[in-house]
Formats: sequence, C-alpha cells, structure tokens
Amino acid sequence: MSKRPIAKPVRVTGLSPARAAAAREPRGWTSAMRHSALVLCLALAAGALVPATAAAQGFTYNVRPPKAPAPRVANDNQMLVQATTVEYDTNNSRVSAVGNVQLFYNGSSVEADRVIYDQKTKRLHAEGNIRMTDADGKITYANSLDLADDYRDGFVDSLRVETEDQTRMAATRADRTKGNTTVFENGVYTACAPCRDNPKKPPLWQVKGARIIHDQTEKMLYFENAQLEFFGMPIAYMPYFSTPDPTVKRKSGFLMPGFSQATSYGIGVDMPYYWAIEGSYDATFTPRITSKQGVLLQTEFRQRLDTGAYQVRLYGIDQLDRNAFAGQPGDRTLRGGIDTKGQFALSDKWVFGWDGILLSDYMFLSDYRLAQYRDPFNAFMTLPTEAISQLYLTGVGSRSFFDIRAMHYLSLSGNQQTVPIVYPVLDYSNVLNSPVLGGEFSYKTNFVNLSREQAVFDPITTNASNSGLCTTASADPAARLPTQCLLRATPGTYTRLSAQAQWRRSFTDPYGQIWTPFAILRADAINANVTAQPGVGNFLPTGDTQALRVTPTIGLEYRYPFINVQSWGTTTIEPIAQVLVRPNETSAGRLPNEDAQSLVFDTSNLFSVDKFSGYDRAEGGGRANVGAQATTQFDRGGTVNLLFGQSYHLFGLNSYTVQDPNNTSLGSGLDKTASDYVTRVDYSPNRTYTFSMRSRLDQQNINVQRFEAEAKANFDRWSVAMTYGNYAAQPTLGALDRREGLLGSGSVKVAQNWVVSGAARWDLVANKMNQYVVGAGYVDDCFTLAASYVTSTTYAVAGVAPQTNQTMMLTLGLRTIGNLSLPVPVN
Repeated sequence: MSKRPIAKPVRVTGLSPARAAAAREPRGWTSAMRHSALVLCLALAAGALVPATAAAQGFTYNVRPPKAPAPRVANDNQMLVQATTVEYDTNNSRVSAVGNVQLFYNGSSVEADRVIYDQKTKRLHAEGNIRMTDADGKITYANSLDLADDYRDGFVDSLRVETEDQTRMAATRADRTKGNTTVFENGVYTACAPCRDNPKKPPLWQVKGARIIHDQTEKMLYFENAQLEFFGMPIAYMPYFSTPDPTVKRKSGFLMPGFSQATSYGIGVDMPYYWAIEGSYDATFTPRITSKQGVLLQTEFRQRLDTGAYQVRLYGIDQLDRNAFAGQPGDRTLRGGIDTKGQFALSDKWVFGWDGILLSDYMFLSDYRLAQYRDPFNAFMTLPTEAISQLYLTGVGSRSFFDIRAMHYLSLSGNQQTVPIVYPVLDYSNVLNSPVLGGEFSYKTNFVNLSREQAVFDPITTNASNSGLCTTASADPAARLPTQCLLRATPGTYTRLSAQAQWRRSFTDPYGQIWTPFAILRADAINANVTAQPGVGNFLPTGDTQALRVTPTIGLEYRYPFINVQSWGTTTIEPIAQVLVRPNETSAGRLPNEDAQSLVFDTSNLFSVDKFSGYDRAEGGGRANVGAQATTQFDRGGTVNLLFGQSYHLFGLNSYTVQDPNNTSLGSGLDKTASDYVTRVDYSPNRTYTFSMRSRLDQQNINVQRFEAEAKANFDRWSVAMTYGNYAAQPTLGALDRREGLLGSGSVKVAQNWVVSGAARWDLVANKMNQYVVGAGYVDDCFTLAASYVTSTTYAVAGVAPQTNQTMMLTLGLRTIGNLSLPVPVN
C-alpha cells in the first residue's frame, strides 16, 4: 500500500468529472483506478440517499459547526474536490480520500473524515462526521455510509437529517432500496428545533416509530407502531398512520379530523379528505358523521387559473330525525346548500368577481355549525344576519375608481322580505390630471336601483316596544306613527342617479394665509315607487314619486397657521373657517333613505361639505364651519394634537332639523342654529403610549352628549388598551337612557412562547359585566396550543332574566402534521 501526502487541498475546476479525475491522477493509475475515483466523486456529489423529511431522537441536536459552505453553482457538471491526503491501495483495489474531505458538484456538497471506493465490491463507503447537503438545502448527518456504485441501494448508520423547512429525522439505521424507498429503523420525526440550552433534551413533540418508511416516489411517510410524545412523554399510540413528507405542498390524503356538538345533531366528527387533482386545482371532501342525523356531506372545489381563482362548496344531508327541528325551517328530510366565490383580473387595472350562496332553508348553516356562520371568536355568539350574493366589476386607475355590482342578500334570520335586492349599484370617481383654471377638478357619480318586499319598523318608545305597535303584525297599523316608530326599510322600488363635479384651488398670500375657494354642482334624479303597506304612508308618500334635486355650492376655506419654535419643541396653531352657500335640500325628509341612516357629528366631519354618510340625503342651506387646530411637537416628549370647533346654520332650511323616516339627523348636535361643540385631543409621548379623547358638548350648557377616551400601551412583552364611552340618551332613535361603559383588553407574553389575552366590557349604567373574553396560547416554530373562553350577557327589560351565551374553543397544531380544533360545550 502506498501513501502520498498532499501539501494542499486538491482543487479541480472548469473540467468535466472525467477530465477532472484524469487531470489529478498520479503516475501508475490504472483505468480501473480512474473509474473508481470517478465513481467515488459522483456518488458523494449525488447526495440522494435519504428523504427530505427529518426529525430527531437518540442524537444530539447541537451538531458540530459546519465548515463554511462553498457557494452553490449551476448544474454545469464542474466539480471541486478538497482533501488533505489521498491514499492508494493497489493490492486491494481501493482509493481513499482522508482528512477534511469536501466535494462540491452541481449544487451539492459532501463532507467526511474519510471516503473509500472498493472496486471489487463496487461499494462506496464514507465514515466520520459525514455531512451531505443537496441542492434543495437538505442536510444529512451520519457516522457511516455505504452505497452501491449505482447509488440506488445502501445503508446509513447513526443517521440524522435536517431539511430546509426545519424538519428533522433520526434513526439507528436507514436502508435504501430500489432508489426511491428508505426504511428508518427505530426512527423519530419532528418539526421542532433542538433546545439551545440543552440540545439533548427531547423536543417539544416528536413521533417515534419502530419503522418509518419514506417513499420518495409517492412523497409519503409511513409510520409503524408509532407513538406521539410531548417533552419525551408518550401521550398517544398509533399502530399505523401516514402523512405527506415535508417537501410536499399539496398531497392527496386525509386531514386532521374536526369535532362539533349541537343539541339538534348530537356529536359530529368531520373526516376531511384532500384531493390534489392537479397543480392548479384541488378538492376537499368532508363528511361529517353525526350521532343523531346521519352523514352531512361537504365538498369544496378550488381552481387557480392564470388570471384568478374560484371555489365552490356543496353541502347536503338526508336527516334521520327531522323531528329534532319540528316547527323550525329545518323540519324537512333533505337539507343542503351551495356557495361559491371567485375573482379574475381582466388587466392590471380591471377585475371582476362574484360571491353566491343558495340554501335549502335559512337556518341550515347555524343548525349545523358550519364555519361560514361563525363569528371572529370562532364561536356562535355574534352571528351574521345576512349572506351576500353579488356580481361585480372593479377598475382602479392612477386617480380614478370604478365599481359596479349587483347584490342579493339572503336573510339568515328568516326575514327575507325585508332585505333588499340591489340591481345594480355603480360608483365612479375621477380626478383630472391637468389643472382647470389653475385648480383641481374632480367628478363622481353613483347609481343605485333596489327593491324590497316588506317594510321594517323599529320602536322608539317604551310603550311601542312593550305593546308591539311597530311590528308588521300589530293589530292597529295606524299606531305606526313617527312618534312611536322608525321606518328602517322602505318597501317597493327605489332608483337614484347622483352626479357631482367639484373644483377647488388653494392660494397662499404674502402673510402665510391659505385661501381655498371651491365650487360644487350636484344633481340627483330619484324615482321612488313606495308600496302602500299599513303604516308606511305615515312616513312617506306611497305610490310613484319623482324628484330632481340640484344642489350648487360655492364655498371658501380659510387657514392661517402660526408656528412658534422654542428650545423644547415646535407649536403650530391654525385657525380654520369654512363658509358654504347653497339652496335648500329638495324634498327633504320625503324620500326614502337607504344609505345615509348613520350620522355621528364629531371632528372627523366638522369641515365636510356634506356631513350625511350617503347620497340619499343632501345637506342644504348656508353654513359656516369654524375651529382651531393646535399641534405641538416636543423634542423629547412626543406630539400633542388638539382640534376644537363648531358649525353654524346661516340661512335657509337646516337639513339636520328635518325628520326623515329614520330620524337620521335629529339629536345629532347639528339640529340647531349653533351646533354642539366637538373636540379631539391626541397625545403620543413615545412609541409605547397613545392617548386620545373625542367629545361632543351641548352648546348651551356644555353637558356631555358624547364622550370617548382611549389609552393604549405596547411594550415588548405586553400590551393593554382601555376605552371609556359615555353617550347621552337619543329618544328620537330609541335610545331612551344614557349609555356608559368601559371596555378593556390586554395581552401578556408571560414566557418566550406563552401569551395570555383577555377583554371585558362593563356596563356602568347597569353596573354589570356584559361580555368578556379570556384566552391563552402557546406558539413556537413547530407547535401551537390555544384555548379561548367567551361569554356575552344581554340584559333585557325589567322582570326578564338576562340571557348569557358561553363558548370555549381548544386548538392544537403540529407543524407538518395538522391542526385540530375542538369546541367544548359550556353549561
């Protein structure tokens, strides 16, 4: 046996593997030896012995620090080989590379203490601190490795594997056969990183198996005699189960089961099966086996195309016991539904899409606790009242916007006759890029056409509420008067086309005063065909009504900022005044109001030309809006911003004093010559704390009509928020008493991965808590565990016991394995 030391690592670049081997061969090498060296290099470079999934058991997670890897290269068949010594055994036909052996080939790398090729047995053998990295980032550690020269069959002892997605696998021995199947004896799999402080400590969770079989053709992992361990303690035994390997993003197979419970169907177990049909579309079949009603079938199909995606869900059940829903909409044998949604891009500016739902009965989603019906807490407490079906087209330009859609609302509370069908509603707005008369010119339009079958009345007095005067089934329709009720929804057909053009230009004079004149022309063409149902005529003219509402407006806005710079900071004080001149609102209060029913007067709309929230009402008459804003920027104390103002009706009809079917503006603070005062104070001393306060004060006696205060703090480990609200009675809207409450929320990171959160709402008038939420969760790179408890109490009228809803939800997630959510009934 001869031995030849090499003074420095052998580097061969720019050659094919064959020429590289020939370029470095010493004198006396035979053709067989050249073949052996070539096979040795290619086998090491291939790095394809073990699957891409990895986990850990029986080994130390704190692996030795790897040498600095060479940069990955393209698959150009060039090779780089490094070693301290090359040994040649001509008698036994062996070639050995010894000492810090490194090989880089086609994006793969291999490191080992010693590599040997035996020409007689045609086996490759590597030993000592083996570290193989393939082009995909998979890293394999082993003490010894043995392969056939066709690289298909072999075994590895003391194996560890780490993949790029941080999954890990270990085994005492791994055998590879047929080039695509690897069997791990006494294997362990986990997606958890090793403990930094104690690498020998068991991971948070791991799955042990007497045998773990990795089929690389199927991309599946099969576990035999497996047990699930947490912190090294077994908690579940499974004789057999399988899961896609971590390299698979989409793989057909069963998903984690789900559990639910309801009085009507008993205990339900969802067994979802995912079908990866093709790269761009898939489906999920989820039969729910219930203890009382049989099998509820659920199917979801999804497809992604070049320009968008869509999905379709189907539901169906043949109920075994329809009597469980006796007297309810679900009292039928066959129940089910379909819902779908999709969106596609026509260009970089235009998209169209749809949402659609159709049910056998409106209680189907809630009766079977389907996910689409759950609230943000994943519970069934604050539930939606409608489901929308719509078809839309939307376009967005640099300074323009277009949207048209037709909408149908499916009532989930059985009041289908009271929800509208909208066909269609259109919005378009545009700001010209070029100035007009030196100023900015913009225009917008809105069109809506809707119909509704049945009127909706809401009581606003105690007598009307207790006597049921405002229900459509009341015995005396004449009692549905504006003094007792609101007409929330108008029956019939309503069509409106609104168009508005606006010009404005700002000037700054030599004294720093900012003058902004503007002109607005708005026109509304309205056709209302109001159905003459009992009581509706007390609020609106019934039959056909046409109206043309033209509202020209000219105005001037004035601002004069004063800036004071001191050593401690900068203060800016800015008086603001706005004067509007326009005619009265046409047909005020005599037309349906669908989109302007909400009005909250505060600093956010103090300087709005029209303070109504929609197009169905239009502010008229002369008005002046005045106020002052002050901002102080402290060098070391954050920022304070304060705004105070008031609005004045100057002449003509004050639109906010007009009673419409919804009493929208009555009691808003604008329904008087001089409005209530509105204020806002925001203070941010630093990035940690923020404080804000908003209020509306009666202009005569400074009584608080509306007050909100909010404080927030965000630290590294915890955050807290507190909101206080105080609202005066609004008898015209049915709020007969002052409302006052406190809402608090917070979360604390009690440990590195543990978070506890909670929220509570206290009714200060009733001196009772009416809602609280408590939750805790553990989250790390491989495991999630969360629990939440939600309770909500509704305090009814005197003599009626309060109603309390409670729910609790547990969620368990194992990365790469699946998630499990379990609702827990609370009595």
